[in-house]
Amino acid sequence: MKKIFKIIGILLLLFILSGVLFFVSKDEALPTGEKGKNADALALKMLDAMNADAYANTEVLEWSFRNKHHYKWFKSQNSVSVSWEKNKVILNTRNPFKSTVFIENKQVDNKELIATATAYFNNDSFWLVAPYKVFDSGTERRIVKHQGKEALLVTYTSGGTTPGDSYLWILEDTGLPISFKMWTQIIPIGGIEASWSNLKITESGILLPTAHALSLFGMNLPMGNVKSYNPKANEVANKMLKAIKHDNYKTTNHLAWSFGERRSYEWDKENHIVAVSWDTIRVVLHPNNLEKSSIFFNNKLSATKDEKLITKATSFFNNDSFWLVAPHKLFENGIIRSLQKVAGKDALLIKYTTGGTTPGDSYLWILDENYIPKSYKMFVPSMKMEGVPATWDDWITTESGILLPTSHSFGVGRKLNMNNVKATI
Repeated sequence: MKKIFKIIGILLLLFILSGVLFFVSKDEALPTGEKGKNADALALKMLDAMNADAYANTEVLEWSFRNKHHYKWFKSQNSVSVSWEKNKVILNTRNPFKSTVFIENKQVDNKELIATATAYFNNDSFWLVAPYKVFDSGTERRIVKHQGKEALLVTYTSGGTTPGDSYLWILEDTGLPISFKMWTQIIPIGGIEASWSNLKITESGILLPTAHALSLFGMNLPMGNVKSYNPKANEVANKMLKAIKHDNYKTTNHLAWSFGERRSYEWDKENHIVAVSWDTIRVVLHPNNLEKSSIFFNNKLSATKDEKLITKATSFFNNDSFWLVAPHKLFENGIIRSLQKVAGKDALLIKYTTGGTTPGDSYLWILDENYIPKSYKMFVPSMKMEGVPATWDDWITTESGILLPTSHSFGVGRKLNMNNVKATI
């Protein structure tokens, strides 16, 4: 019997020693760094890479944590549905005591479950949106040298469930996070690393992780079917489309117009072929296959194809068609829709992340009481436009039944006429 206890004692000692050795080998001291403008600039670079503007305007996020806790977060309303096992809490994130608790779908009064839901949400939302929180109240930012590159150390001095935690963000050259290292109260080993690389571009335009891999025992944290979207913005966009008869736009096959008496267009929308005319030049443009395009001088077909003229015609069409049909393009691929308040009313912010000549441009649509666009503000970085206004005037109902503008104005007395606007089936 004594021999058995001796063996058990030796095994227990070996287990303790192996744990101590593991702890010593893995534990890292919290690095020191420098606060100030450079640290803040690096944090802003990360936010820009993560499209933080879209996060600020995101209305709803959905995810789960380790397939155990399930969330639907109405961020713009400061409310989140937290579900686990047989429990559900409609958590008021600003005032938890106003939360509603359900057990097996029956409403109950249970403050302990509110506290549990709050703790779950604080932890699990961090694993979803941590990069967007680097300028939260109570945060400190420092630049740290990590493997010869700059990394961002963020310390949470207040707020959340465990104030005092620190995270070292490892970044790509673009500012996009790859991973972070943690020094937290809940994990006794400092410097445990978690990946932040399994990113998904969501409907609202933000990047969210779908899973995390930890350096501790090969752990993996799945985040479920992550989503973010803006239902109120989509509702306003759909009302706008209804007002300008977008259903008829879908069946419109031919459009014609001129742009400021400088260029004229005949667009076979069904086959996506457009004749672009200016001066003595006409380019029959095939936007989906530019090699098929042809060039005419004084109505005579050119034997050669000047690629510069085809490129010029493409640029003209991208710009000039936008001034005609932009309100009909609200749900195309690569477009982010969100709401902003202008004079106390909802305005629709549209950001183009792909396509066209200058992806990254944004337009804030101001609508009348019938949801017809009356103006927008232009945010075009390539042209250094920061909210330049332009009107959308003199709408007509075309033969095909859609609404199209026939003029625009901007600045003082500047007018852009869209002459001879026609649309047919």
